[in-house]
Amino acid sequence: MNYADAVEYLLTFADFERSGRFQDRSDVAPMLALLHELGDPHLGRATVHIAGSKGKGSVAAMVESCLRAGGHSTGLYTSPHLHSYCERIGIAGEPISEKGFADLVEEVQPAVERLTEKLGERRLVTFDLLTAMGFLAFREYAVGVQVLEVGLGGRVDSTNVFDRKEVAAIAPLSLEHTAILGDDIESIAREKAAVITSGCTVVMAPQTASGARQVVRDAAKAASANLIDVHAQYRWRVQDYDLRGQTIRIERSEGAMEARLPLIGAHQAENAATAVACLDALRSDAGALSATDEEIARGLSGVRWPGRMEVLREGPLVIADGAHNGESARRLVEALREYAEVEGGVTFIVACLGDKDVAALATEIAPMAERVFATQTAHPRAMDPSQIAARFGDASVSAETCDSVKSAVDKAIDIAPSDGVICLVGSLSVAAAGREYFLETGVRAAG
Repeated sequence: MNYADAVEYLLTFADFERSGRFQDRSDVAPMLALLHELGDPHLGRATVHIAGSKGKGSVAAMVESCLRAGGHSTGLYTSPHLHSYCERIGIAGEPISEKGFADLVEEVQPAVERLTEKLGERRLVTFDLLTAMGFLAFREYAVGVQVLEVGLGGRVDSTNVFDRKEVAAIAPLSLEHTAILGDDIESIAREKAAVITSGCTVVMAPQTASGARQVVRDAAKAASANLIDVHAQYRWRVQDYDLRGQTIRIERSEGAMEARLPLIGAHQAENAATAVACLDALRSDAGALSATDEEIARGLSGVRWPGRMEVLREGPLVIADGAHNGESARRLVEALREYAEVEGGVTFIVACLGDKDVAALATEIAPMAERVFATQTAHPRAMDPSQIAARFGDASVSAETCDSVKSAVDKAIDIAPSDGVICLVGSLSVAAAGREYFLETGVRAAG
C-alpha cells in the first residue's frame, strides 16, 4: 500500500470532517474497541490533551516544541492538515513520511476488519483510524510524552479515550458548531471540559465568557483536578514585533521569562502563556517532564505552525490565516492593525466551509475591507461563493465571486499596489490553497 492507496482506504469510512455529520457519534465506544484491538497504544506515556474553540492547535504546537527543546521524546497529533495527512502525526517535530503513513494504515486495517462484525450498527470513522494511527506511531517510536489536539468538541472526540492524563488544557471558547455542541457557550464548554479526568491538572486559557469559565471550574472541581487559571495567575505582554514574529515576556510565580515567537498577533502571545502554564504543570506534577525557562524560550522560538497569520509574500503583502468565525476574525483584524499597521484598504480572499457563521466573520472584517473576493476550495463542505458574497453584501461590502482560490489570488495580485495588503481568510483550507499557490509560482511560503 502506498500513500495514495492509504488515503483512499481511509476515505471509504465516514469522514466527519468532510461530511459535517459529527452528530452521528454518540460516544467513543467504537474508538475504544479499536484501540483495545490494537493493544491499547494510547497508554504508557504522559499525555497533554488540549480542547477549545480557538488556539488549541497553536498551544499544542508550542507545548510540543518546548518539551522537545527540553530533551524529551515527543509525539504531536493535530487536525486538520494543510497539505498532507502526514502532517497530523508528528514525531520529534517532523511529520511522518508517506511510507510511514501507509504502513500505519496497513497496521490498522486488520484490526478494523476484525471489529466490523463485533460493532454491529456502530461504525468506525476516518478520524478514529487516523487517531489510532497516531497512537501506534507514538508507541513505535517510544515517545515519552504525547501532545494531543482535540478534533471537535471533546466529550465524544476520538482523542478522548483516557481515564487519566497529566494535563487537560481548555483553550479559548466561543460559539461554534452549535448544531452539534449546543447553542450557548455553557453547553459548548461542557462538551469541551469533558476531556478533564480525575486528578489531572487543568489549564484554563483566558475566557471571554464568564459562563465558560464557571463550567470549566465546576468540571475541574468535580474531577478533583488542580486548576491553573492563566488569566489570574499569568501576565504576558508583547515587547516588540515585526511581520516575522514578536518578542514576548511572560510573568508568573515561578519567575519571568522572555522569548522570540515566530507567530504574530496578541492572541499568539496569549496562547504562549497558556502553553507555558501547561509546561509549568508538567514541571510540578510530573517532574521527569520538566523544561527550564531557557529551554521553553528555545522551544517557543522554534515553533512551526503555518497558516496562522502567515506571511506568504511581501510587495504586496499577502497573509494567510485560518480564522473562520467572528471571534477569530476580530483577532485577525486586531493583528493586521497592530502588526501590519493597516487600518483599511485590505483585499480579502474569503472561502469558508458550509457550517461556518460567515455573517459574523463578515461583520468583523468589513470595516477593513477595500474589496472582497468570495471563492471556494476543493473541500467537500466548501460554501458556495455566492452565499459568502451575500453575507458581505449584508455587511455593506460588495464581493466579487471567483471559482477558485487561484483565480482570486491572480485577480488580487493584478490590482494590488506594491504596498497593498491581501489577506486569505475563512478556513485552513483557503490558507493551504494560498500556500500552494505561492509555492507553485516560485514564491516560497514562510515556514
